[in-house]
Amino acid sequence: MHVHAAPTAKTQQVLRFSVVATLLYVALTFVAGVRAHSLALISEAGHNISDAGALLLSFVAVYFQARPATDEKTFGYQRAGVLAALFNSLTLVGIAGWIGITAVVRLGHPAVVATRPMMLVAAAGVVMNGVIATLLWKVSGDVNMRSVFVHMLGDTLSTAAVIAGGAAIYFTHLYWIDPALSLLIAALILWSSISIVRETLNILLEGTPAGISLPAIRALLAAIEGVEDVHDLHVWSLGSQTHALATHIRIADIPPSESKAILARVKHSLADKFDIHHTTIQFEETGCETTHGCVMAVEEVHAHSHSHGGHGHHGHSH
Repeated sequence: MHVHAAPTAKTQQVLRFSVVATLLYVALTFVAGVRAHSLALISEAGHNISDAGALLLSFVAVYFQARPATDEKTFGYQRAGVLAALFNSLTLVGIAGWIGITAVVRLGHPAVVATRPMMLVAAAGVVMNGVIATLLWKVSGDVNMRSVFVHMLGDTLSTAAVIAGGAAIYFTHLYWIDPALSLLIAALILWSSISIVRETLNILLEGTPAGISLPAIRALLAAIEGVEDVHDLHVWSLGSQTHALATHIRIADIPPSESKAILARVKHSLADKFDIHHTTIQFEETGCETTHGCVMAVEEVHAHSHSHGGHGHHGHSH
């Protein structure tokens, strides 16, 4: 696992600040909503409680991601952030659905809105959410931090829309503007969160990482001097930024000392072209039958181990 202490500490600091600021804004919004008899502001407070939960979840995930690998967790906790991102994005889908349904109901029966407190509190929210979103954007390298950044960016835009809606309502007294804006915000949140759901599910299902082409890797390895065939090739993500590869490569019947040069070329090419550093390479001198994965026929394995002394090699790179 490639974890750097400084970025992790900075990320935790940003998340800690974000949680405290969001909780303070929740308190302000709730009190203002009760005083102004504004359901919109009280709803905004509830929405921001979910933000605080998302931020707290990401903070815990970053803590776990920084923990080293153990004998029980050989890859460490790299997928803690992926799970947090999946939970956050599914929460966003739910929030978008709730906003959409509420907005449709309100379009039929627009509520009278107290615009002045609505705009003042929303302005404070834009500033706070904007600052948090900017800080998160600077540390949003992995899918966990990106999901919480999208969460806060969506909030910044929705709170800005509340101000615009409040101003429009103040001058026109057209109360349907508020739910109409809410529908647009819900669509934006849904669109951004579904892409994160797809990415996290691909990682958890060990699909080929986005942006990586198996045919391109196969062609790259096949072109390396000494490589005769590439098969049983697998590439997957350990976390959102770390990829792993396992493959069988057929080479000529040469001494292990000579095959080391081929292994070095393979590892260098994968690291250089695809940024894949965690590899498991198995060399073979004969073909193998592919049934469940790639396994040599029993007779071949028996003859192979006696005549060549188990000459297959494994190369591991971390």
